[in-house]
Amino acid sequence: MNKLVSPYYPPRARWYSPVSNAAAIVRRRLCLDRIHLPDGISLGAFVVGLLAPGLAFYVRGEILIGRAVLIGCAFLAIFFLIWLGYPLANVTFGLILSAHVSSILFLCRPWLIETRFRVQIAFGLAVLALVGGGVYTPMRNLIQERYLMPLRVHGHVVVVQTFSSPQSVKRGDWIAYSLPNVGLTGIRLVEGLGLRPVLAVAGDRVQFKPGAIEVNGVSQELLPQMPSAGELIVQEKQWFIWPELDISGRGDAASAMFHLATVPETQFIGKPFKRWFWRRQVLL
Repeated sequence: MNKLVSPYYPPRARWYSPVSNAAAIVRRRLCLDRIHLPDGISLGAFVVGLLAPGLAFYVRGEILIGRAVLIGCAFLAIFFLIWLGYPLANVTFGLILSAHVSSILFLCRPWLIETRFRVQIAFGLAVLALVGGGVYTPMRNLIQERYLMPLRVHGHVVVVQTFSSPQSVKRGDWIAYSLPNVGLTGIRLVEGLGLRPVLAVAGDRVQFKPGAIEVNGVSQELLPQMPSAGELIVQEKQWFIWPELDISGRGDAASAMFHLATVPETQFIGKPFKRWFWRRQVLL
């Protein structure tokens, strides 16, 4: 015999009812129940419109404009990579950010069309701060820290691949590495970055002689500020790299530079590309 459900008895509360009730209270307290999506736009479409510049125009039915914005931003992203580290890259970065903010404002236009002008300006600035400071700037910093880092060397930019490992470094390779902030007698060395070739790796024997330096018996040209006598054995997980520094002070510059010449693997940042797109990178 089938049980009849009486319309006079409400259904039993579900196990998740306390959570739903709490969510409803929070929504009323924050006045979120007064916020409604623009007509004809679902929640999923609204979220998609926020993801990339130009998608908001697709969501609102402006297909041609949305396609033009997407294609334009794709080209701008390519220009950003090509001219990474140059002022043009900053310009293209700003244009992509502006296109994304404009797309979001177009998506939210039905909410703003009847508001005061100062409210629209404040909303636009808030979207710019949120998208720029919360998405674009961290994304750019992440790219430069983990993948590509532009370094300015002697007036030009060198792009370094920061995803390479220290174990891949061989004698003669150019690497980018961090310089510690070290204070020696009469000399102050400011923390920064170096881009120099690896003269010797772990286990190599380095000998200094008048007018030359020998690495495992192979003679090389003596670099500026190098000592003319002495020797060392490069220890494990270290490289011998002669730095190029502007030293301020009246102390022993050779001793200061020799102090920085032994570079541990922990200071490794990456290896520069030989070419960046069509440009041959000048390291000297």
